[in-house]
Order: sequence, then C-alpha cells, then structure tokens
Amino acid sequence: QVQLVESGGGLVQPGGSLRLSCTASGSIASIYAMAWYRQAPGKQRELVAGYTRGGSTNYADSVKGRFTISRDNAKNTMYLQMDSLEPEDTAVYYCNANLRPITRPRGDYWGQGTQVTVSS
Repeated sequence: QVQLVESGGGLVQPGGSLRLSCTASGSIASIYAMAWYRQAPGKQRELVAGYTRGGSTNYADSVKGRFTISRDNAKNTMYLQMDSLEPEDTAVYYCNANLRPITRPRGDYWGQGTQVTVSS
C-alpha cells in the first residue's frame, strides 16, 4: 500500500521559516510527478509548487522567491522550504504524487496534510 506522509508544519511568526517534508512509501514502481498543494479555510485547494517527471519546477505566483521545492529521489522524499512566511500562507499543506504502484494502475495519491499557521 502506498502512503504519503507529510511533516514539518506548525506555528510560526510572520517573516519566519518552516520546512515541510513528504515521503512516499510502499510498493512504488515509478513516481511521475510530485507537488505541494494548500487549502486555506473557505478556499479551494491550490497548487503551491511542484515537479514534473522531467524535473522542471513550477511555483504559484504568490510564493515565488519565498518558497523552494527540492527532493531526494533516493529517499522518495520531497521538501518545501518556506521563508518570509506571511499570514496569508496559513493553510493545510498537502503532498501529492502521481505514481504507479507495483501492482496497481498509475494514479494520484495524497498525504493527510500538515497545518501551517503564520501568526504573531
């Protein structure tokens, strides 16, 4: 069974930093893409940053220059370094992976989410 597990969320003051991690585990044949999404109260889930299989990255305009996505392929782990955090970044952050398990078809998988709260 495939699982995505996030960690690293918490409470931080405006201007502070947090680093989120997401590890994919289980019987995985291939990972095609991974991304971070977030959902604030009363709002739709939105893409924050992501990788394509080709290795290119993309960021939401609202986080460009402040957030950095990275990954360790050997560990099936993706990171999101969040700097200069603003109250508007408060949300539940979700890890997403488009992958193919060994015994199942390719599909989208989600983590359980980690809360990030930016407040003084």
